[in-house]
Amino acid sequence: MEASVFQGLLITTLAGLSTAIGSFFGIYSRKPTPSFLAFSLGFSAGVMVFVAFLELLPTAVQTPGLGLVRAYSAFFAGMVIYFLIDLLVPHDYIGQHDHTENGAYPREAVRRPALERTGLLVMLGITIHNFPEGMATFISTVHDLKFGLALGVAIALHNIPEGIAIAAPVYVSSGSRRKAFFWSFSSGLSEIVGGILAAAVLMPFLSPIVMGIALAGVGGIMVSISLDELIPVAKSFDSEHFPTLGVITGMVVMAVSLYLLS
Repeated sequence: MEASVFQGLLITTLAGLSTAIGSFFGIYSRKPTPSFLAFSLGFSAGVMVFVAFLELLPTAVQTPGLGLVRAYSAFFAGMVIYFLIDLLVPHDYIGQHDHTENGAYPREAVRRPALERTGLLVMLGITIHNFPEGMATFISTVHDLKFGLALGVAIALHNIPEGIAIAAPVYVSSGSRRKAFFWSFSSGLSEIVGGILAAAVLMPFLSPIVMGIALAGVGGIMVSISLDELIPVAKSFDSEHFPTLGVITGMVVMAVSLYLLS
């Protein structure tokens, strides 16, 4: 069943703004515990890795005219792009120091400026992948309302932990709920912008191959952010079980949600 442009933009907007829900979880706790942060960051890493390998990359591979080789090349290109950004902005990784106390990372090693930088990098990565998601959600909805709605709900579900992953470290590092909420909210706006551009400019000319390449590249960026930033920072808060439980829970939640919506 085809949908109107308004319906497409509405579903895209609701999916994008769901990051704000995650930001409330991340900031409206008077004193987020290390375990909470470790779990939430691990949760977001699990969601991002799962979505990258089991949603974005397969979609790109199955894109007519793109194929496995070009899709994989775009995926690894995304990882290289993140690696180059990391080289241009050198920093000391939180959670990768050799000095530990009884196998646990000391709380003093978690420096506030570095933690805020992690929130910024996560926001940038999520903003990048939200843009093509917005275009995909809008185009899918206009083509088929039921499919677009299912895709919008799935994206909204994984945008919530993404909002947590941005807001929680920014709030802890800066002490500002307003700043944490703004960063998290801003990342969701890119999804809306993607939908608007698809409606106004790109929809008549958008190539499935271009979209497939974008999704594969974004998948590579998401995996790099998860392995290089989210999991190390989660381990810096809790070097034992909560990061792993978060990763597993994030993957299970996404698997169940995609199954129920399939």
